[in-house]
Amino acid sequence: MRFIMGSETEINGYDEIPYGVASLQPSNMNIYNSNLPLSSNGVCFNNNSDDHSTISSSPVTAVTATDCVSYVPVCINENDVIEGAKQILTTIRSHWDLKFVQFKNFTDGITNKLIGCFYNPPTFYCNKIACTNTNSNTVNGYPDVDDLNNVVLIRVYGNKTDLLIDREKEIENIKLLHSYQFAPSLYATFKNGLAYEFVPGITLNPDNVLQPELWSLVATRMAEMHRIVDAKGSSKPMPMLLKKMERFFALVPNRFSNAQLQKRLEGTFLPVERMRQEFAQLYKRLETLNSPVVFSHNDLLLGNIVYTQNLQKVTFIDYEYADYNFQAFDVGNHFAEFAGVDTVDYTRYPNREFQLKWLRVYLENYLQKTDITVDEIECLYVQVNQFALAAHFFWTIWSLVQAEYSTIDFDYAEYAFLRYQEYLAKKDEFLALNYQN
Repeated sequence: MRFIMGSETEINGYDEIPYGVASLQPSNMNIYNSNLPLSSNGVCFNNNSDDHSTISSSPVTAVTATDCVSYVPVCINENDVIEGAKQILTTIRSHWDLKFVQFKNFTDGITNKLIGCFYNPPTFYCNKIACTNTNSNTVNGYPDVDDLNNVVLIRVYGNKTDLLIDREKEIENIKLLHSYQFAPSLYATFKNGLAYEFVPGITLNPDNVLQPELWSLVATRMAEMHRIVDAKGSSKPMPMLLKKMERFFALVPNRFSNAQLQKRLEGTFLPVERMRQEFAQLYKRLETLNSPVVFSHNDLLLGNIVYTQNLQKVTFIDYEYADYNFQAFDVGNHFAEFAGVDTVDYTRYPNREFQLKWLRVYLENYLQKTDITVDEIECLYVQVNQFALAAHFFWTIWSLVQAEYSTIDFDYAEYAFLRYQEYLAKKDEFLALNYQN
């Protein structure tokens, strides 16, 4: 069985994959020749220039947001995404001739639906004999476009995902992180989704994430985000973990609507109060570690990391759960996701030797110094592995909520069992770790 979270779905081996599509498998191409009337419903807020620049690999400080984000009062039918995408394009790309827009569906994830909109108007070469259309077809499985600004990605939220995800907060996060040059441009919002910028690259996987030239980029990028991003100003940020878990617990039904599912979950997960008490004890222990509170991604799957080889940079995608949180949770959650995409294999959890190298690179960039001590690394090592337990618990309860409410064909209950079993398997070992300064 294949287990997926967030936007993480099967990769089909393409070399150039856009932001938000990074781990999605393309389906057949559809080319639509219809022309829709232009819409004037877009409402622009923030500032009013059109910034489509790519992301810098070395952000230093926040910059003034200059992109214009339109609101399009459209609700896209998740079963007819292409027709809805055309309505969005008539507002945010009114100069595009829709008969030259190629729409590529991507295999459904378990949270959202996604479509790539590729504007590829023909160009003609004329000689004394005839004019020839020089428009090419595809490159690496995607429509060939000369300008990345001729691509728009449109994401349609999954049914009832707003129970788990604060969509207004997500939009704020994208704008915030774009101001720090961590996230691509947000082009538009609509009633049940977003339109945003294309970023080429390949996603990480259980094999390439172990390559030093890649994991060092990830460690550096995470450290930069933790060190630089500031959403609270002078106020003291609070970690999101406890509040989010309380919300998740509240969404787990006392009795599931599916009788077979109810029976399957009884004993291990139900009644959920026992799980709540278990997490409360774990959280009380983790608080004593004094892990710094930083702005975190909180869902750094391998499929949420895009590597752009020619720029030698990585980009984090899908900020649905981004918020202030314990530093060690973000790192520990990332390490737990080394288990992979195609199959979940927790023997891939990084060993101590690998972690110590990774953490040294992280600390050099987070603390902005090269003389990192063994004690500093050991302290973070203990924190990270113990917070990895919290990550397993987090996605366990998340899966129980999805098992009740999601309409996507996915065995969330089985995923909950996998995450919780790994929590139990590592609980004693990780909590036995200690650090004496």
